Amino acid sequence: MSATHFKLRSTVALVMGALSVLSMSSFASSHREAPFVSQNPSIDATDFYMFRSYEPGRENYTTMVANYVSLQDPPGGPIFFPMNQNGLYEIHVDNNGDGKEDLTFQFQFKNELKDIALPIGDKQVSIPGINGGKIEAVNSPNLQMRETYTVNVVHGDRRSGQRQAVTNAAGGSATFDKPVDNIGNKSIPDYAAYAGQHLYGINIPGCGSPGRMFVGQRKDPFVVNVGEAFDLLNIKTPAVELNPNAERSARDDLARKNVTAIALELPTSCLRTATEPVVGAWTTASLRQGRLIDPAPESGLFTATKDGGPWAQVSRLAMPLVNELVIGLKDKDKFNASKPSGDAQFLAYVTNPTLAAIIESQFSSAGVKAPTKFPRNDLVTTFLTGVPGLNKPANIVPSEMMRLNTDIAPKAKGSQNRLGVIGGDTAGFPNGRRPGDDVVDVELRVMMGKLCTLNDPGTFGCAPADAPAGTLQFTDGAYTDDSNYEAAFPYLRTPLAGSPQE
Repeated sequence: MSATHFKLRSTVALVMGALSVLSMSSFASSHREAPFVSQNPSIDATDFYMFRSYEPGRENYTTMVANYVSLQDPPGGPIFFPMNQNGLYEIHVDNNGDGKEDLTFQFQFKNELKDIALPIGDKQVSIPGINGGKIEAVNSPNLQMRETYTVNVVHGDRRSGQRQAVTNAAGGSATFDKPVDNIGNKSIPDYAAYAGQHLYGINIPGCGSPGRMFVGQRKDPFVVNVGEAFDLLNIKTPAVELNPNAERSARDDLARKNVTAIALELPTSCLRTATEPVVGAWTTASLRQGRLIDPAPESGLFTATKDGGPWAQVSRLAMPLVNELVIGLKDKDKFNASKPSGDAQFLAYVTNPTLAAIIESQFSSAGVKAPTKFPRNDLVTTFLTGVPGLNKPANIVPSEMMRLNTDIAPKAKGSQNRLGVIGGDTAGFPNGRRPGDDVVDVELRVMMGKLCTLNDPGTFGCAPADAPAGTLQFTDGAYTDDSNYEAAFPYLRTPLAGSPQE
């Protein structure tokens, strides 16, 4: 193997190792991963994606997608899945490696009740559903609940920095309509066309070129065998060596689920600095610290509580699966309230991960054995800093976030490798993350010692003998391919309709 090839393989594996450490829960993204968000799904971040745009002609742009409101069943009426109007949803960008946000995009939502009523006898009576007829245009008169949102960009600290409104490039409005969820084919005959009317060109203060934005329901692109994974890894064939068809042997438990996406496509030059190509990013959601339940709420929408006080962060996500199976149960809410700059407090969960030990305990009869050398310093380095030569900033304060080297050219749909960097595709995970990247299979393999098999202890801190199962091609059995995402912004597929039944 040439030195150049070996270096690339090392970089790939190391990046993946970091991710796997973080997401030792490589089986499902962050769906209901902590006590508080499990009871407050409207502010539950499920997945975060960041990648160079691969839509033809958009190569100079970077796309970030923050998905919220997990496990949406298409028949979700009568209210479906509005965003929390008492919440603050944010995407943060660190473009100098100091572990702190330099740019923050803040989204706040508002729900307006039109109160459509029908004449019943001698009375006007409000209808019970979300719509009173077909919906084909923005802010349709048949839509009973109109959901709008505003976006602000903050330069510097998210709470004390300069805050300015993002505006519609067509007309200058600072208020945007969010499409109602995909109720069904009778209510919305052509949902793709309807939702497409809510894709906006936007002007961003401090950026000389416009970007694009879409906020609305999408088909969840994440592919994972959730049920068997959380039943003590009840996966019948967890590696290709045990069954040649192992990668396609299980069901995608999110195949019939939707999600709400906050998608931004911005000129890459507006995210990075002139001298640093690596951009770090993460998403958070916050609620007001105070909440009073009104025992006699007024008529209207969401009037049962009175919320106030400073913002309190309750959800955080960058690398997939970090909080789901890496962080101990007692610290899950604590992690969701933390900032990347404070991640040293969770270091033990990374240096001495439990997932590999659990995998060994369940499959030891098949010869599976976890890596034996601790602490996992190679994973710590990758997890907190990015990988040298791939996505490590020149000046770095260790902190967990999604990192993307914007100098690496994107690959079009059809030419991407689902295994990202370890599959030879440096434009993919963990150099950012695309909707088609199979983070589950990648992270499982690295967690069980893929890095050690490269036999470079000076770089990775371990040797092949430290990873007896490091060469196995581990999998959860749920396979993803490019049919699960689109070739153009916002890249996630049209959501599944609530009706008719399939």
